[in-house]
Amino acid sequence: MIKVTDEVFIDETEIELKAVLSGGPGGQNVNKVATAVELRFNARMSRALTAPVSVRLQALAGQKLTGDGVIIIRAEKHRSREMNRRDAIDRLVTMVREALVPPKRRFATRPTKTSKEKRLTTKKVRSVVKKGRGAVED
Repeated sequence: MIKVTDEVFIDETEIELKAVLSGGPGGQNVNKVATAVELRFNARMSRALTAPVSVRLQALAGQKLTGDGVIIIRAEKHRSREMNRRDAIDRLVTMVREALVPPKRRFATRPTKTSKEKRLTTKKVRSVVKKGRGAVED
């Protein structure tokens, strides 16, 4: 189990980790050893997430989300496979934590009397300036 918060845990069976060839640092070792890690997590089918959290997570994933609702995270920052594995899991946990926070509810507000007056006076000033740019009469 991967701990996201005190209440939310992701079962490791829901995460698919695959070692792939990596670019970047490592010299000749890059061509021989698969040190990059590709993490796949199905956000739609996860039992650990509620429906609203799943929807927010999919929205946060952006380009990392496939059409099937699978989030793909590729980690190749480090030279070691284990460090890349930890990096990929940490990035997923961070995304889930962000998705757990519900967005603030927005309340409709009205402009104040002062702001309305200020807007109208600014419009009048602009109008006078623009009228002054017209053709000059003799």
